[in-house]
Amino acid sequence: MVSASAASTSHPSELHPPVNKTAHEFDKAVLDALLARRFFFSPAFEIYGGVAGLYDYGPTGSGLQANILDAWRKHYIIEEDMLELDTTIMTLSEVLKTSGHVDKFADWMVKDVKTGEIFRADHLVEAVLEARLKGDKEARGVKEEAPIEEADDKKKKKKKNVKSVAVKLPDEEVKEFEYILAKIDDYTGPQLGEIMKKYKIVNPETNNDLTEPVEFNLMFESAIGPTGQIKGYLRPETAQGHFVNFARLLEFNNGKVPFASAQIGRSFRNEIAPRQGLLRVREFTMAEIEHYVDPLDKVHPRFDEVRDVVLTLLPKDVQMEGRTETTQMTVGDAVAKKIVDNETLGYFLARTQLFLVKIGMDATRVRCRQHMANEMAHYAADCWDFEIQSSYGWIECVGCADRSAYDLSVHAARTKAPLRVQQKLDEPRVVEKLVPTFDAKAFGMKFKKEAGMLKEFIFAMEKEQLQCVKDELAKGSSTVQAPDGNKYEISSDLLKIEPTTVTEHMREFIPNVIEPSFGIGRILYSLLEHSYWAREQDKARGVLSLPALVAPIKCLIVTISQDPALRTLIHDISRKMRKLGIASRVDDSSASIGKKYARNDELGTPFGCTVDFASLQKGTMTLRERDSTAQLIGPIDTVISVVDELVKGTIDWKGAAGKLESYSGVQDV
Repeated sequence: MVSASAASTSHPSELHPPVNKTAHEFDKAVLDALLARRFFFSPAFEIYGGVAGLYDYGPTGSGLQANILDAWRKHYIIEEDMLELDTTIMTLSEVLKTSGHVDKFADWMVKDVKTGEIFRADHLVEAVLEARLKGDKEARGVKEEAPIEEADDKKKKKKKNVKSVAVKLPDEEVKEFEYILAKIDDYTGPQLGEIMKKYKIVNPETNNDLTEPVEFNLMFESAIGPTGQIKGYLRPETAQGHFVNFARLLEFNNGKVPFASAQIGRSFRNEIAPRQGLLRVREFTMAEIEHYVDPLDKVHPRFDEVRDVVLTLLPKDVQMEGRTETTQMTVGDAVAKKIVDNETLGYFLARTQLFLVKIGMDATRVRCRQHMANEMAHYAADCWDFEIQSSYGWIECVGCADRSAYDLSVHAARTKAPLRVQQKLDEPRVVEKLVPTFDAKAFGMKFKKEAGMLKEFIFAMEKEQLQCVKDELAKGSSTVQAPDGNKYEISSDLLKIEPTTVTEHMREFIPNVIEPSFGIGRILYSLLEHSYWAREQDKARGVLSLPALVAPIKCLIVTISQDPALRTLIHDISRKMRKLGIASRVDDSSASIGKKYARNDELGTPFGCTVDFASLQKGTMTLRERDSTAQLIGPIDTVISVVDELVKGTIDWKGAAGKLESYSGVQDV
């Protein structure tokens, strides 16, 4: 099997030096070649030339994704007792009009005025300024790491990598570029246009001028039914499926909040310039949670369990100063200092950190970036993105937002559905409310057919929202963004909002929503990068150190010989493992044992079982651990049982070594 030098005692680390996973620099081209060769994923319709932004997952990629999703379901849906949904992908236009997606779900794009080539404006500004800063460093003699190129076609490559030229920039301009890049997500389309004019940003390939940025809606439009009269869209997120079913969910939960609904499903976005492999695609898997909570009580009953979880935070005020320094802080301190708005949002930030580390993400390459003012929806109380560092930089993979009561409010106003919680009070209470009154005739004349919808929307507002409108009316007028996605300016002569005192026996409120939203493809790719390394002794021997929890194949089963009896034995072992739910892979090829191990190490298979002629006589086999290559030996059924425990996570390798003997490298027949 393997030499005695590779043998292990019950504590592999005592005979084996620590595994050096950083002996070789990360090589993205090598990883990309591995992922393509072993069919983790590949461009869809490849034999027809492919379509940008669409990918197919192969056996290994599908298995990895399924295991990530299974871990997600257990971590959230099962452990948190969430209500699981599976809602339709095709969504009525009216639903997405109400949510604001029809009017606002857009990116800013620019076109080459001569060739018509399209760029996403913020990405182009980012790429050009980064290239100029790189050229400045070259001109100053500062060594810069070689750029990482994509394994895509040249057209997509040039959009990602703008060629740098060694030109020294004025110190003030360097600071300006660094400031802009730190705030790149905070700029509007017109602001991006001004930046492009000021710094003479053109098509980097043709040097042609570019148009002013214009909005491009990212939804795929469709028609429902043969007449084409029912307009729909492929959903851009799963969230709206939760909100339109809120009343049924609330009833299922016996009318009580807090509770959460969760859903795993496909979503679609018609990206302007898909690139970066799985990181920016047009069809993708999402896992989303909508946690409904009393707006006056956002404490979380399990917050104490996570208050000591340490997060790497990049707050909005730091970014607004053009800086990117992060701060290490416990979630308990972050909530106490109001850096994170409330306990429930903080709880989900902590739980998300724990989930990402559980599935194998490098915690030192994960950070929480707070949304700046221009990024955050007008109704949101707070929003954080979990960004994961890869060869592409810091990429948003999870968003955690406090969406306030906006979604349920606009759907309730549009449909008249009672999307509210009724809470019986132990004792009647006297409260001060804000009551809107309208000049019905003048209001109707000004807003015509929209008047009724606007009235319903304002009547449905919570006290805090009404107070904001009241304060604005005191200055002459208030601008209200209504459920139809449009903004309406209401003058103080049309609407009065006055306080009044009422006695309540029943409290009614629209719950606020805390939403963690996971991009599974982005998480999957980032995990592959974080898991990949090459053996210190041989750079060509790549390894994916995927945890057993998510590895697509849990155990390799091989034999040292093509002997029929041994081939029969390994297939019998495989059947036993599969009956236990262990995804195993038999390699009965004529390749050497070392080759068999190596090609399964690069699939991320954490364990390997090997049989030889002694196995036939003594009923034993060895068990190999992927990263250290340490091996143990024991009776076949005992080894299978140990593998089952390792895969389920009830024991670790040290625990396995307590149940099996260390392997010397030789078995007596």
